[in-house]
Amino acid sequence: MGKPTAAGNFRVRHRKDFEMTRPATLYHRLHSSLRDPQIRGRVMAVMGGKMIGLILVLATMRVFIAPAVFAQTGAPTPEINALNTLWVLLAAFLVFCMQVGFVMLEAGFARSRESINIVVEGIVDTCICGFTFWAWGFAFMFEPGNGFIGMQGFFLNGLPDTYLATGVPLLAFWVFQFAFADTCSTITSGAMVGRCGFVGDIIYSVVVTGFIYPIVGHWAWGPDGWLALMGPAAFRDFAGSTVVHTIGGAISLAGAVALGPRLGRVFARDGGGPMLPHNIILGALGGLILWFGWYGFNPGSTLSAMDVQGIGRVSFNTTMAACSAGMTAILIAFARTKKWDLAFTVNGFLAGLVAITCPCYWVSPTGSFIIGVVAAVVVVYGTDLLEYLRIDDPIGAVPVHMFNGIWGTLSLGLFATGQFGLPTPMGMDASVSVKGLFYGGGTTQLMAQAIGSGAITLATLVAAFVLMYAVKATGTLRVSREGEIEGLDIHEHGLDAYPEFPVHGSPTLRHSPGGSL
Repeated sequence: MGKPTAAGNFRVRHRKDFEMTRPATLYHRLHSSLRDPQIRGRVMAVMGGKMIGLILVLATMRVFIAPAVFAQTGAPTPEINALNTLWVLLAAFLVFCMQVGFVMLEAGFARSRESINIVVEGIVDTCICGFTFWAWGFAFMFEPGNGFIGMQGFFLNGLPDTYLATGVPLLAFWVFQFAFADTCSTITSGAMVGRCGFVGDIIYSVVVTGFIYPIVGHWAWGPDGWLALMGPAAFRDFAGSTVVHTIGGAISLAGAVALGPRLGRVFARDGGGPMLPHNIILGALGGLILWFGWYGFNPGSTLSAMDVQGIGRVSFNTTMAACSAGMTAILIAFARTKKWDLAFTVNGFLAGLVAITCPCYWVSPTGSFIIGVVAAVVVVYGTDLLEYLRIDDPIGAVPVHMFNGIWGTLSLGLFATGQFGLPTPMGMDASVSVKGLFYGGGTTQLMAQAIGSGAITLATLVAAFVLMYAVKATGTLRVSREGEIEGLDIHEHGLDAYPEFPVHGSPTLRHSPGGSL
C-alpha cells in the first residue's frame, strides 16, 4: 500500500467521527471540523473572497448608483462631485473666452486710435479682478455675514474644500465666479472708451471688482443675502441679468456721464450722429464670440452636470432669445433706413442674451422668443434715448447691459411657467415653484423682481457716480485734450494699432439714426 495522503486521512477521520458522534449537534460537528487547519484555511479563503466581492459591489453602487438616487431625491452631498466640477470648470473657461469677445467688440466699434488702449485695459482689468476677488471680493459676495455683505473667508482662508453643498471644490467655484466678476468689470468700460485715462481705469476697476460688484451682488447671490431670502417670493436672477449686466451697465452709464462725450462727437438732435466704427467686422466677430461664451454663462450656472434637462432648457432659451432679438433689431433698422444694419443686429442679439440671462431656467421656448423680441426694441430705443440725452456710449453698453438687464429681470415675473423649481447639485428641486403673472402666478414674483432690480440698480448708480466723480477729482479719469486728439494708443501706450496704414483727418460722422451703436 502506498503512503496515506492528507486527503485520505481527512476522509477516514471524518467517517469515524461521523459514526461516533452521529447524535451530536450541528455545533459540535462544526467545532470538530474547524479544529482541522486545512478546513480553517479553506473557510478563510471562501469568506475572504466573499468579503472582497461584497466590497467591490458596494463600491460600484457608491460610484454609479448613488449619484442617480441622489439626483432623483435632490439630497445634497458635501463630497466632491467630479462631473459637477468638470462642468463648472468647462463653463468657467467659456465665460473667460468672453473677454476676447469684449475687447474685439469694443475695439471694432471704436476708432482705430484707441484699439490698443481697449485691449490693454481688458487685460489689466482681468488681472486686477484676479487679485481683488481672491483677497476680499469673493468673501464679500459668497460667504456668510449678514444680508448686505459677507464677512469671512478673506484670501479664501479657513474655508471648506467644497463650496456649500455644490459638490464643487472651492477653488473651481472661485474660477467660475471670477470669470463672472471679470465680465462685469469689462462691461463698465464699454461706454467710456476713447477718452478715459489708463490710471483712472485702474482706480475704478479696483473699486468695481473689489467692492461694488461683490457687495451689491451679495444681496442676490450670497448665502444670506437679503434679496435671496426675501419673502414671500425670493428675488431670482439665475445667471446675472441684474447681478452682472445691470451692475456693469449702470457703472458704465455713470462713467460716460462723468467723462462727457468724446471730442468732435455731435449728437443727432444737434445735426450729427454716432461716429463710425473703425472695423465693424472685428466688432461683429467679437459679438459672436460673446454669444459662444454665453453657453458657459447661462447653462454653466446650473453648477450641476446632473441637471441635464435644465442645461438643455437653458441652452435652448439662450439661443432662441438671441435669435429673435437679432432678427427684430435688423428689421427695425431696415424699417428706419432701408439698410440691413450690422451694428444694430450685433447689439440686438447681445441684448437678447442679456435679457434671457435671468429667466432662462424658468421660462418656456415661447417665453424666450418674446423676451428676445422685446429686448431688441429696448436696445434700439434705449440707444435713441442716450443720443437724445447727449450721452456718448460708443459701444452701446448702457442699452445692451443696463436697460436689458432690467428688462430681463422683470421678464421672469411675467414669463416663468411654474413648471421648474430650483437647481440643486444633483438635479432640480421641484418642491419650489417659480411662476410669473402670465402663467397664473399673480404679481408676487414680479414684485420681488422689481424690488431686487430697483434696489440693485439704484444702489449701483449711487455708488458708481460717487466713484467716478471722485476719480475725476484726481484728474486721472479723462485724458488731456491733446492726448485725446493724439489718440489713446500713442498717448498712453506708445503704439499704433495700424502703423503701416495712414489715418487721415477727423472721424466721419454718420447722420442716419440707424447708424453704429
